[in-house]
Amino acid sequence: MAATGRKHLVKDFNHFITCYLCRGYLIKPTTVTECLHTFCKSCIVQHFEDSNDCPKCGIQVHETNPLEMLRLDNTLEEIIFKLVPGLREREEQQEVEFWKKNQPRENGQAETVVCQRVGGPDAGGDYGGGGGDDGDDGDDEDYHRSDPQIAICLDCLRNGGQSGESTVTDLMKRFIRCSSRVTVGTIKKFLSLKLKLPSSYELDVLCNGEIMGRDHTLEFIYMTRWRLHGENTYPMVLEYRPRIDFG
Repeated sequence: MAATGRKHLVKDFNHFITCYLCRGYLIKPTTVTECLHTFCKSCIVQHFEDSNDCPKCGIQVHETNPLEMLRLDNTLEEIIFKLVPGLREREEQQEVEFWKKNQPRENGQAETVVCQRVGGPDAGGDYGGGGGDDGDDGDDEDYHRSDPQIAICLDCLRNGGQSGESTVTDLMKRFIRCSSRVTVGTIKKFLSLKLKLPSSYELDVLCNGEIMGRDHTLEFIYMTRWRLHGENTYPMVLEYRPRIDFG
């Protein structure tokens, strides 16, 4: 005699797939590694602008930089998209509309940075880049051309006499247009190639005087460092400075 189980409604799972902060479905679910509570990525990032504690349980996540303790949960994201019909399409449309409204108009020529598919929480995890960057698949060569675009200005930061500054110069073309999903690590590689730096040199990339992590995407920097600090000018300005690696 076959057992017949009752059908489950989406609302039966709402407790597990909704954000404690905005009360909506989890978008880009991001887990705090200290307590394993999960929130929308944008919600928890904005919360950590004013607090270092988890908004749900109150535990101190990190003394100075709680953003380092966040991890994206792509498996949960896929489960939510499968449970809630049309959610993925609505979010993708809203993202496109947002970048259309906030996309700067370029008057001059700009170079293009190609975002490589590299592993990591932002490059592979956040946007489904997963896989390698072998480039053999013709369908993937154009992958990031349809991404939301962002314009940045790369300025050389000089501190007056710091070791290595004579080697690092200004770019001939400081204004660059690229995918909003490009990481700081890719920007560093781009700068090293353009400036022809020796392997002993490292570059720090800064926004508003703060060093950016190499896995941070331009979208993440724009949302958490540029826009939230009241910067409404375009393009977004990033600075770079040399650092000799003695290791």
